[in-house]
Amino acid sequence: RVEAFRDAASAMEQEKEILLEMIHNIQNSQDMRHISEGEREELNLTANRLMGRTLTVEVSVETIRNAQQQESLQHATKMIDEIVNKLLDDLEDAKIRLMSLYGACTSDVPAGPIDQKFQSVVIGCAIEDQKKIKRRLETLLRNLENSEKSITLLEHQKASVRQSCNSKQD
Repeated sequence: RVEAFRDAASAMEQEKEILLEMIHNIQNSQDMRHISEGEREELNLTANRLMGRTLTVEVSVETIRNAQQQESLQHATKMIDEIVNKLLDDLEDAKIRLMSLYGACTSDVPAGPIDQKFQSVVIGCAIEDQKKIKRRLETLLRNLENSEKSITLLEHQKASVRQSCNSKQD
């Protein structure tokens, strides 16, 4: 029963993360740009209210770690945080580095290189921490993918506007 309880709490933690990500994605969706100002304002208010309500839920499953596992977790977290902090400087490099970290966490054959140093650090973490690290990397990569799609759509829209402006001038 204790394991089932821990599993249920972990599932709730994950569900909270998924809900927050969904609300964030809706707020930053390209579709928001294609609706009226009043509808957009109403959707943003609703999204902010839902975000606030979701953030009031605290679910925490503590992982029992020895000193070496604690140190490994801190090191792995620091390595990810360093990449995230440099994300705005070089988006493409950050994505490649995050993918190599993710490759180190998965048992599947990754599409790209594996960060061997990160892999050895993650192996030193508790199993539950390994799963959380992998989920964090998946979320970061998904968010980067969504950001790239938004940027591509914006660039496409700008190009279309420029073309129509040039056509009108001719």
